Amino acid sequence: MRAPDPKPWLIALAVAGLAGCATSSLDLAPPAPDRPWQPQTDTAGNIVPGPSQNAGQSAQSSPSAHEGYTLPRSAALASVEPAAALDTNHAYTLPELIDLAESTNPTTRIAWNDARNAALAAGVAKAAYLPLLTATVMGGYQASSGSSSTLLGNVSTHGDIHGSVSVVSLQWLLFDFGGRSARVDAATQVSLAADIAFTAVHQQVIHAVSVAYYAYEAASARASTAQQALVNADGILAASRARMKQGVGTVVEVAQATQNRAQANLVKVQADGALSDSYLSLLSALGISPLSKPTIAPLPARALTPALHQSVDEIVADAIARRPDVQSAYALEQANQAKIRAAKAAFMPKVFLSAVAAYGTGQTAITAIPPVGDQAATVNLNGSRRSGGVFLGVTIPLYDGGLRSAVLMQARNDADSASARVTRTKEEAVRQVVAAQNALSTSLASNDAAKELVAAAQTTYDAAFTAYRHGVGSITDALLAQNQLIAAQNAAADSYSAALSAAASLALATGEIGAAGADGEKTW
Repeated sequence: MRAPDPKPWLIALAVAGLAGCATSSLDLAPPAPDRPWQPQTDTAGNIVPGPSQNAGQSAQSSPSAHEGYTLPRSAALASVEPAAALDTNHAYTLPELIDLAESTNPTTRIAWNDARNAALAAGVAKAAYLPLLTATVMGGYQASSGSSSTLLGNVSTHGDIHGSVSVVSLQWLLFDFGGRSARVDAATQVSLAADIAFTAVHQQVIHAVSVAYYAYEAASARASTAQQALVNADGILAASRARMKQGVGTVVEVAQATQNRAQANLVKVQADGALSDSYLSLLSALGISPLSKPTIAPLPARALTPALHQSVDEIVADAIARRPDVQSAYALEQANQAKIRAAKAAFMPKVFLSAVAAYGTGQTAITAIPPVGDQAATVNLNGSRRSGGVFLGVTIPLYDGGLRSAVLMQARNDADSASARVTRTKEEAVRQVVAAQNALSTSLASNDAAKELVAAAQTTYDAAFTAYRHGVGSITDALLAQNQLIAAQNAAADSYSAALSAAASLALATGEIGAAGADGEKTW
């Protein structure tokens, strides 16, 4: 009997082995959905790729006592960004803080790199106009052997040859009915959109720093108000105790004054905590380490003039034409239109030029240099020592299973979406401008009302406290007047900060934030 051919069995075993190799990587994943993952670590404690330490345990087995949902300490990550190099003897103003943020905030560098990559992509698209010149050197060894049966017996033949081939080839696309031009237009429009996005990121950083600075100033004003309220509470408490010694006060008055002083102290502690939180938020907007301790200069007194309030109709048209998101959406719309032209060009013939020069040594017979990477195969070689050729040709796409049609339909769909996105972006821009203008108008009116309230509350408090201290007023009136004064002062600080923040938001909504003035300084 003939023995079975072992090749099918070997093939089956090889396939089974390959399948086993693919599924064996499952041990890199956690062992179960309800079990901790125990990673592999090196000698320094850094997590390294590898099977989980508990990969061999079954899902039903109970976890060990040392297992938990925490990761080991990685020595390579056990460092924090150093504090920013700041002048500890200098108090930073808002313009200085904005300049610091523009140079240190990681988002500005990311946007810059994105813009550079988009510009490089445009350069790659332009490179399609240039010829592709490649040089290839190949050396080889060929061996052959065989045998044949003749009337005279078996004849064996053996042959060994070696040699090398050096090839210089040129490929140049001469004409493609605007395909390359359309791709260059699309890439340059995308680069333009990236440049606009770079400007938008800087505007957002300026706005974030400005709003955080104004919030910090409001928190600082609240802390000062709380400190003054504590001083006032101490004064009321001292007056109540003095009245008690004079025999005209009561224990209830002293208790109420003591309670008021404790309440004022609690408000002071909370105000100091809010000030620390707003300071940390400002550091976050700057993009510097939270361990940095810059000194913040107080906000100079700035009158909130009615000139800040303008008609929406006067600014909305200019805002639409200036906003980065609208301009970026329009650039992307133009890029998608260019992609339609590139997709249409794929249906047209292409005229190309190809040239090759080769030099061979030895006795090797090579008819083609195989493709390597993006380099196309070099053909039309022969066994002679020198060869060359220049070809001018036309390639005409005939059938590709609907691939080009699908690409064209995708390009048209993308262009339609881009056009709709421009319309939507304009509508959203108008909404943001109107909302920012309304917020500014409201905050300006609130600040005017708050200033009047502070003046009235201060007069009431002074009168109530003086009357109580001289024994002709009640402590209830004094405490009420104090609390109303605190509320009025906080409302004034909040409305002032809100008005400045609303002005910054309106400048962002209109695309004018960060504009350079006549003296070269940026305005916000």
